[in-house]
Amino acid sequence: MKIFLDTANVDEISKWLNFGVLDGVTTNPSILLKEGGSDMEGRVREIANLINPKPLSVEVFTNDPDEMIQQANIFAGWAPNIVVKIPVLNEHGTPCFGVVNTLEQSGIRVNMTACLSFGQMAMGAKAGASYISIFSGRVSDEGNDSTKLIQESVNWLAHWNYPSEIIVGSIREAINIQDAAMAKAHIITTPPQFLLKWVDHYYTRATVRTFNEDAKEAAAKMTELKFLAS
Repeated sequence: MKIFLDTANVDEISKWLNFGVLDGVTTNPSILLKEGGSDMEGRVREIANLINPKPLSVEVFTNDPDEMIQQANIFAGWAPNIVVKIPVLNEHGTPCFGVVNTLEQSGIRVNMTACLSFGQMAMGAKAGASYISIFSGRVSDEGNDSTKLIQESVNWLAHWNYPSEIIVGSIREAINIQDAAMAKAHIITTPPQFLLKWVDHYYTRATVRTFNEDAKEAAAKMTELKFLAS
């Protein structure tokens, strides 16, 4: 299982990269606006260089298929490890599989995003998407079983030998990471705060605190005994 961070915060990316557990980064226009300011290209280049050769997903922001392809070519030119996020449908409901196929055929890797159903996933795999992002939180919001969707998607891809990898996003709670992991998701992308909560535990910290206090007390006693013995 791979772990991606869903962020544009360079400090957070650096921290988890240094931990040795980070496999990539995903962003979208909202994240870049919030954390990267108005210089989208500058922040994307900075992150891409920081994590290279690990992948960085950058999303298009248009409904027009031709403009998606144009933007994708621009983004891909910023760094060799950039993956372009293409929505499975535009906001008018038009499928974007043709865009996905065109870009993949030209050598630009695609993360087909905003997938909420098995059908969307299957068609994206057939179109050749390198990555397929299932928004588990939004699947659950609609009353559907996101864990089952992830499991069925991973199994179907393996059965038919499709190379597409499932990215599980729209993480709302730390437990969502574990649910996706147990469903055998290839990749989980999460905001940094949930990844930290997933590994934190009060009693781990309390246990270490006790060990440290006991060790200091033992060291003090040993020092005292050496002093008396001398």
